[in-house]
Amino acid sequence: MLGTGYLAEFVGTALLILFGNGVVANVVLTRTKGNGSGWIVITLGWGLAVFIGAFCSAKYSGAHLNPAVTVAMAMTGKLAIGKVAGYICAQMLGAIVGAKLVFLFYREHFKATDDADAKLACFCTGPAIPNNAQAFFCEALGTFCLILPIFLMVDPTLEVPGREVTVGLGTIGLVPVGLLVVAIGLSLGGTTGYAINPARDLGPRIAHALLPVPGKRDSDWSYAWVPVVAPLVGAALAALVQTMLPR
Repeated sequence: MLGTGYLAEFVGTALLILFGNGVVANVVLTRTKGNGSGWIVITLGWGLAVFIGAFCSAKYSGAHLNPAVTVAMAMTGKLAIGKVAGYICAQMLGAIVGAKLVFLFYREHFKATDDADAKLACFCTGPAIPNNAQAFFCEALGTFCLILPIFLMVDPTLEVPGREVTVGLGTIGLVPVGLLVVAIGLSLGGTTGYAINPARDLGPRIAHALLPVPGKRDSDWSYAWVPVVAPLVGAALAALVQTMLPR
């Protein structure tokens, strides 16, 4: 059913953010059991978050959980164009809900934390060294390195002329995708925090702006366009490269 796919994208993305931003909160907020456990824990947590969100939604939607994946799949004929807007809306709403759940779960630790930048990091990404042009390059390349391997792992027999198909993470095995996200975080995540997903960044950033987070700073809207536009550019480039590869 059409609505089932949208619901799966909503639930899968909410779980992605709950576990992904949850691990960030566990590491950076004051007096958590995981406080100060570091970047390795965050990258492993995000890889598992992708696995969990995709595992729960793959059967019903292909487990895109990311507008960049959705756009790339549509560009290459692996998703009907008419589903793109619905998928992206579901992903955005799921990301906002997931971020709100993280806030509610760690509410006492948000109160105990004085660092407003750390609180923002529990919602969205930011560059380690402010430079929007460089950050754009990093986010675009990071997303390219996510989308192209996904295409290379997709079973080409699923592309059936004249038949509508929904292709996504669920068609290629979920463990490799989770490991791919861990690899991107470890190798390419140190500059921007590797959003590589417009919904993952923008949805929680909106939640940060709206929620009563104690002692919060601004939501850094001057940077917010980078982790939205750059992943879409990287995904489009990956889709173009995929179309040039032999089948």
